[in-house]
Amino acid sequence: MRKRAAVLCGAAVVLAAGLTAAPAEAGSPRAAKTPHTARPVWKECGTDDYPTLQCASVEAPLDHTDPAGRKITLAMSRVPHTAKRYQGPLLVNPGGPGGSGLTLAGFVAAALPKRVAAQYDVIGFDPRGVGASEPALDCAPGHFGPVRPDPVPTSPEVERANLARVRSFAAACGREHADLLPYIDTDSTVRDLDVIRRALGAEKLNYFGFSYGTYLGAVYAKLFPERVRRLVLDSVVDPTGVWYDANLDQDHAFNDRHRAFMAWVAEHDRAYGLGTDPEKVEATWYAMRAALKRDPAGGKVGAAELEDTYLPGGYYDGYWPYLAEAFSAYVNGRDAEPLIEAYENFGAGDAAADNGYSVYTAVQCRDAAWPRDWRQWRKDTWEVYERAPFLAWNNAWYNAPCAFWPTGSLRPERVRNDELPPVLLFQATHDAATPYQGGVTVHRLLARSSLVVESGGGNHGVTLSGNVCLDRHLTVYLADGTVPRGGGGEADAVCAALPAPEPLTSKAAPTSSRGSTLHGLLGFRS
Repeated sequence: MRKRAAVLCGAAVVLAAGLTAAPAEAGSPRAAKTPHTARPVWKECGTDDYPTLQCASVEAPLDHTDPAGRKITLAMSRVPHTAKRYQGPLLVNPGGPGGSGLTLAGFVAAALPKRVAAQYDVIGFDPRGVGASEPALDCAPGHFGPVRPDPVPTSPEVERANLARVRSFAAACGREHADLLPYIDTDSTVRDLDVIRRALGAEKLNYFGFSYGTYLGAVYAKLFPERVRRLVLDSVVDPTGVWYDANLDQDHAFNDRHRAFMAWVAEHDRAYGLGTDPEKVEATWYAMRAALKRDPAGGKVGAAELEDTYLPGGYYDGYWPYLAEAFSAYVNGRDAEPLIEAYENFGAGDAAADNGYSVYTAVQCRDAAWPRDWRQWRKDTWEVYERAPFLAWNNAWYNAPCAFWPTGSLRPERVRNDELPPVLLFQATHDAATPYQGGVTVHRLLARSSLVVESGGGNHGVTLSGNVCLDRHLTVYLADGTVPRGGGGEADAVCAALPAPEPLTSKAAPTSSRGSTLHGLLGFRS
């Protein structure tokens, strides 16, 4: 998983008077069953990039069916509103599961037009189990340390080695966090969102989620439709496939995206010298993989680590020039240093990544039923591998702890809903992490939603990344609730994708763009 930026937050907040009306829920039947939630106390925790950030925390029940029982702590961040017109809190979530949203609040507030951002308290949070929230999960520190077995089980010995790793991880989670695992799931996190809403004194919630964060938003809308004011879902999870089928679908989409990268490398043969035929470039990449399987670069980049390094290119094409330079240097110059550097920048994990993966597995394994017979995984993954080899086995082992998970599974919520105000969806046609059909499906399931499509786009997380057309729809919706309608097809509006990146023109890294900043915050493995 991608290393994630962190904001250290203390305790937290007093909301300014006269903003959203004070909670009118005290006399409602729902409120009568809801425990009092203390207002947070905000403290300054600004950074050089986001100097107005404030931090706070709020308590939530570990088990929402036992509100008087054990409590957990949810870490929050805020960029407070400054305009006279106040539209309430705008909660933002980067996905995962397992992604920290504390810094994302600063990014969203800075990336939106000032006149719009100033009308909201932009609120980030670390979901239960994540980052600065307490307790935080870490089942097996260093689980992704190099060099791991080859993901492709070409022998019984390799398969047994990989199985031993995933069994060990599942057992460690059960051993270290048996008291928490039954409550680390989407449904519990969604109910935490409503705890945050009450703590902020808001009758209704504005919500902006990316990737898995779109599933959180859709489930919140299912459970609390009367609490939704504005809902933006960017790069939409298909709720009908959680989670086993969704990962198989990802394998095909990531393979297509990897081939798009190979075609881009071929198009820029003058820069990389790897040939002009995309199929031959792809064959060269797999030859590099085979060489690294035999002799890992620097003793740390083997076949598994190479896949981890190039996976981010499926999320964001802004990484392509760096990945292409590392590819070229290894093949043409027998220079492994750029590849090792690329692994350290894009593929290597740290403590935040260990925590993120622990929460990822806890949520996904608990949310829905997974095959418990390994023979089913083996059959399905080999079938996918024959057509889409890039990620198939790497992704299977990433999720395989769910075959041995120590808790039972829940039944996913059905998110069909016709009780919501207008909802705005964004989807790229070639998104690999949340394939296009997810946006179309949720558009159908949420009766008053509008779908904005980035035609030809392959990035995951498409708003606030420089596409003026997409951001115009987002800005108008957050300003006054207006959504596009019509279009005569699956989409209500279509925006052209941004152009593909160009090769680097010098060894000096270019100035960071909004897109690269956002994708650093969203991370990978959504």
